[in-house]
Amino acid sequence: MRHTLTPGQNTLHGHFSPDLPPVLTIDPGDSVTYRTLDCWWSAGPYPGGPNRERPRVAQHRPDHGHALIGPVAVRGARAGQTLEVRIDTVVPGSWGTTVAGGWPSEFNKHYGVQDHQVVHAWTLDPAAMTGSNQLGHTVPLRPFMGVLGMPPAEPGLHSTTPPRPWGGNLDCRDLTAGSILLLPIPVDDALFSVGDGHAAQGDGEVGGTAIECPMDEVTLTFDVRDDFPVTGPVARTPDAWLTLGVGASLDDATFTALDAMLTLMQRLHDLSRADAAALASIAVDVRVTQIVNQSVGAHAVLRDDALRWPDAGSVGGRR
Repeated sequence: MRHTLTPGQNTLHGHFSPDLPPVLTIDPGDSVTYRTLDCWWSAGPYPGGPNRERPRVAQHRPDHGHALIGPVAVRGARAGQTLEVRIDTVVPGSWGTTVAGGWPSEFNKHYGVQDHQVVHAWTLDPAAMTGSNQLGHTVPLRPFMGVLGMPPAEPGLHSTTPPRPWGGNLDCRDLTAGSILLLPIPVDDALFSVGDGHAAQGDGEVGGTAIECPMDEVTLTFDVRDDFPVTGPVARTPDAWLTLGVGASLDDATFTALDAMLTLMQRLHDLSRADAAALASIAVDVRVTQIVNQSVGAHAVLRDDALRWPDAGSVGGRR
């Protein structure tokens, strides 16, 4: 069955919380088609400039984080299981915004732009999959959702800014249409929310924002799995496996991602831990997901063409 959610008084929220009542309850195997706002709750394009206020929808409040849609409850989902989120469609709107500099942060301090802000206003062409800004730059679009996830189990309101093991503000540019995201479920019914559309972003999201945009259509299909336990985000893209780690430092995030990748390689290919580490050193790439969301992110990537596996049964089992 396919359901539809659009931004409105009952569907928009700016925090994660296990106390938020679901706006929709679905069965495993159902799909939900969303229309989403940009991260800033914008009611329309924002060109920047002195004395220009960003137009925002009426539901925005000063303490809100990203504009999220949901939560969606998945019937029968239980804490400790794995939520499978198949990303079927991601279609951006016709405009987007990138903001850099002008606020205090470690990365802006390093760049020397804490006191100077620029706004790039983008015109997006979802048919041609290109975007152009007011300065004449053109980039290819690779749309994905920055926030996909569930709330911590602890009661109360939780910021949408930091990514967590249960998802959230992952900002992983590889989670495009055709990918599957696997997340450990922290609370019964899952209570999944989505938002923060990005039309294009580089690894790292180094300036603090991507091309932040509304999405005209995001279709996700949900399932619950008992056969694939995970401790953090794991993704299957059309040509690779990804394991994502978050932490206070890039070292922490990287080793979390690599620990999950070694476990995944052991599970998929019946390897010893040491064999997995040896092969990972040859075939796995480590990439910086983002450095700008309080907790930083890294992901390990095992491409399908990076290693030819022996035929089943041609080598010994786990050692």
